[in-house]
Amino acid sequence: MPKVALYNQQGEQIGDIELSDDIFGVQINTAAMHQAVVAYLANQRLATAKTKTRTEVSGGGRKPWRQKGTGRARHGSIRSPIWRGGGIVFGPTGEQNFKQKLPRKIKRLALKSALTTKVNDGALIVLDKLTLPEPKTKEMAAILQRLQTGRKVLIVMEGSQENVIKSARNIPGVKTTHAGQLNVYDILNTDNLVLTRDAVNQIEEVFA
Repeated sequence: MPKVALYNQQGEQIGDIELSDDIFGVQINTAAMHQAVVAYLANQRLATAKTKTRTEVSGGGRKPWRQKGTGRARHGSIRSPIWRGGGIVFGPTGEQNFKQKLPRKIKRLALKSALTTKVNDGALIVLDKLTLPEPKTKEMAAILQRLQTGRKVLIVMEGSQENVIKSARNIPGVKTTHAGQLNVYDILNTDNLVLTRDAVNQIEEVFA
């Protein structure tokens, strides 16, 4: 079983904690992690690009010139796609669906691989507990500094700690989440992953 140090909020090591081999000690599957990250980013996309077709472009109700006798090519509207300023034929419609779905086994394998990567890199910090009596950004920043977490940190808690969430949200590079909402992209996109002991227990219970 992988073993990592257990810290308190003062940054002091108070012991060690053994992690499950089935979650934090699996064989790393890079392809699964790549699929999970691509799917996550795709699911964040919004179809905001939109172009107008010839039916949506204003003007063009009158035939630009008579059909015959001018020596020019015949045209019915200046809003034809072949005209400058005309409609777009195959442009984005604003209704594109970028959603991707992954099989459940791939999701779990990718998550376990990401957690194992953090353990192997020495980038996993486990806290005995993380509580604050009131929202205090300065206190949260001091805790992270004592733990030497680096600039980009993901804090994972077992439940909803409103004071911790409010204290961390104004610190650049710091993100908080619940153990049940953990995803591969957030894990890999950090310098250090901070888990509470309760979060570790929940992750091992859910993903075992």
